[in-house]
Amino acid sequence: MGMIIVLVVVVALVLMLIGVYNRLVGLRQSVNQGLADIDAQLRQRHDLIPNLVSTVKGYATHEKETFDAVIAARNSAEAARGSDAGAEAALGASLGKLFALAEAYPDLKASANFQALQGELSDVEDKLAAARRALNAAAARYNAGRESFPAVLFASAFGFAPSEFQRIGDNEREVANAPKVEF
Repeated sequence: MGMIIVLVVVVALVLMLIGVYNRLVGLRQSVNQGLADIDAQLRQRHDLIPNLVSTVKGYATHEKETFDAVIAARNSAEAARGSDAGAEAALGASLGKLFALAEAYPDLKASANFQALQGELSDVEDKLAAARRALNAAAARYNAGRESFPAVLFASAFGFAPSEFQRIGDNEREVANAPKVEF
């Protein structure tokens, strides 16, 4: 009888361990999916920028410095592949300058191509923000699952490291870098 009790306890522990492991794998996959979603949005953002710059160039041919800065920032962000928040922040700042430049050209603002590209870029930025929020939610669920009992006893041994949250860079937190809206 004692042997049956020990066997039942061991089987119960093994089943619990399998359940904990499978739950952590699922949560980790949600985090990985969130990272892939952000990469997809960054890819779309980087693909739209040359079209936007090309459209604006047609109207403002003498603004070469602004165009070069946007393309350089895009290439830097592309090379970083989402791993460098500073490169993405620089890209956002240079896009802001490009849109400010567009304000100086009324014909450009009325251009259907410019309006469509600006709308697409705005949509991508919204989707990117949503993907970052979804990733942070998945990371929070994963970290909570990893740190809860009984998973906390086994998570590190099975290689489940804590997940990082998507954060904005220190330079983006500064009030001096806030966008200016003028009418």
